[in-house]
Amino acid sequence: MQSNDAAIIRGAAIPTAAVGVLAVAIGAAVAAVDGAVGVALGVLLAAFFFGGGLLSLGYVGRRWPELFFGAAFLIYTTQMVLLAAALFLLRDASFLNARAFAIGVVVGTVAWLGGQVRAHVRIKTPYVVPESAGSPPGGRP
Repeated sequence: MQSNDAAIIRGAAIPTAAVGVLAVAIGAAVAAVDGAVGVALGVLLAAFFFGGGLLSLGYVGRRWPELFFGAAFLIYTTQMVLLAAALFLLRDASFLNARAFAIGVVVGTVAWLGGQVRAHVRIKTPYVVPESAGSPPGGRP
């Protein structure tokens, strides 16, 4: 893992964890233990999906850089479909509050993506490596 990948994951995971703790407290206050469990599972699921997607995208970027955009689109689309499927499958689960779970997923997703965008803006990874000052224009010595 490159250092900028780790910084982006940290930049997204820390706000997600902070918002998740706050959301669990609110879920516990509003819907007791079922609400707290639902929100916690929702936030963890969102963090797991988006963290895994970011790690896999970093792997694809290092291994096959020419496929980066297509892989990013495919990974993000897959994440959204799997999150929707998890919401659908767990809507009638007796061990958690389905509404709190859905809110936890949404809160976790928004916090993760907001943290990821903020981390990308702060890191400012160059897309083009500037040429050295000693080489003549045209690229050949």
